[in-house]
Amino acid sequence: MTAITPLESIHKRGVFGDHHKKNEKDLLKISEVKDLTIIQIVQYKRSKIKIHGIQIDDLELPVENSKVTSNKETRILWNAPSTWLIISSKENIIDIIKKKCGDENFAITDISHSRAVIQIKGLQAKEILKKGCPINFNEFEVNSCAGTVFHGITIVIDSIESNPDTYNLLTLRSFGESFYHHITDAALEFGYVGI
Repeated sequence: MTAITPLESIHKRGVFGDHHKKNEKDLLKISEVKDLTIIQIVQYKRSKIKIHGIQIDDLELPVENSKVTSNKETRILWNAPSTWLIISSKENIIDIIKKKCGDENFAITDISHSRAVIQIKGLQAKEILKKGCPINFNEFEVNSCAGTVFHGITIVIDSIESNPDTYNLLTLRSFGESFYHHITDAALEFGYVGI
């Protein structure tokens, strides 16, 4: 049996919104990001292990608020003090995490199936997010992340690239459809390609 992605029944492919006489490569791109493993790790208060010595997929756990460390396959997002989200396309990432972060020091939880991930990419991506989110995106840099709300829906924003602006937006699976509709509705003004 194959897993059904959170947006499988509603995500539409094609060109939508105000795209008349615009080059398709200049339009926003909106897609569902699939086949990711999302692991939350939380360091126990009683843990004596030092965070600075731990590397997962050759990446250190970020210790600064809203920072992200990343390589081609894995991103580690600072989520809260002693709490991180590890997002990876590697199939064996959970084994790597368990080896590096033993269960005597960390709570390790696979939350992959409880999240919907939407990627928005393009020159107007910040403008779309500004429509429903209270973050100052003029100061939001690549490899930054933030937990926030978008039209009342709790999300995590992960800034992937700056040329063009690319963001992965994570929300609870149960809010995935509503969030998708909010994002695509906000993008109609600029025109977008569903991929």
